[in-house]
Amino acid sequence: MHDVVAAMGPAFLGSRLKRLGERMQAGAVEIIAEAGLPIVPAQVPVLTALRSGPLAIGQIAEAVGASQPGVSRIVGQLEKLGLVAAGRGRDQRERLVGLSDAGQRAVETLAREVWPRVGTAAEQLYAELSGPFLVQLGRIERALQQASLAQRARQVTPGGLRLVEWRDDLASAFHDINVEWIEAMFTLEPVDRDVLENPRERIIAPGGTILFVAAPGIGIVGTCALMPTGGGEFELTKMGVLEAARGMKAGEFLLNAAIERARAMGVKDLYLLTNRKCAAAIHLYEKLGFVHDAGVMAAHGAGYARCDVAMRYMPA
Repeated sequence: MHDVVAAMGPAFLGSRLKRLGERMQAGAVEIIAEAGLPIVPAQVPVLTALRSGPLAIGQIAEAVGASQPGVSRIVGQLEKLGLVAAGRGRDQRERLVGLSDAGQRAVETLAREVWPRVGTAAEQLYAELSGPFLVQLGRIERALQQASLAQRARQVTPGGLRLVEWRDDLASAFHDINVEWIEAMFTLEPVDRDVLENPRERIIAPGGTILFVAAPGIGIVGTCALMPTGGGEFELTKMGVLEAARGMKAGEFLLNAAIERARAMGVKDLYLLTNRKCAAAIHLYEKLGFVHDAGVMAAHGAGYARCDVAMRYMPA
């Protein structure tokens, strides 16, 4: 049958993109259902936006790029499913929406079983595209005729975190990932800006390294650095993982990789500075061999206004 929408070229581009989006979402619906979740793709961005904590409707709308009435409708649907709960903020006039326990579990399931599969399947569709946009669009459509997004996603095994080495073109990822978590919990300090805006000069050139972790279907989701600070000491610093990667154990993967890299570099004295508000991170540091150290605090703690925890790596 002649494809009228494709034949009309740019004149029907909106219709063609809508059709493609519907085919992609139909595949995502199947994978979400197979993961045992009672949600649809349109609800997923709202759940994802709430991972960092409760938000007002307007804030959610801004985060997901949707209208406030549309977001309100989705929030109502999620409330009926028991995945979100509404409450009042400090200003009693402000209605805040947050994940319920069931909602938190649902997002963890998405991160573990849905996003890697659907994202990797989508990557396969455009991995080898080149040429004019409409030609690329046709290739994606033909690829989906051969195997749907759901069929491709079922062939992907969740997991598959991989280590990515520093490249100059990843400087923006190093900056943005760290700015996200620092500004969410603290205030970006001058020392943060200096290191994040000049990673090659402050970390790589003096003999340090910057590592990244990539998740299938999502790409770079986390980073950390080993920064020389003089006298043979190295600071494990600027370790952050995107909200989108929570539940994938990307932080533990990255920390293990950083410790192994420090060993390979012959680092004898590895320390870190943090804040007690980062309880989950501190628990991970303790699990992998870091211990609280007053000497590190005395020598380096003043470097950050937010620092009230200092630790040194002490392998068993």
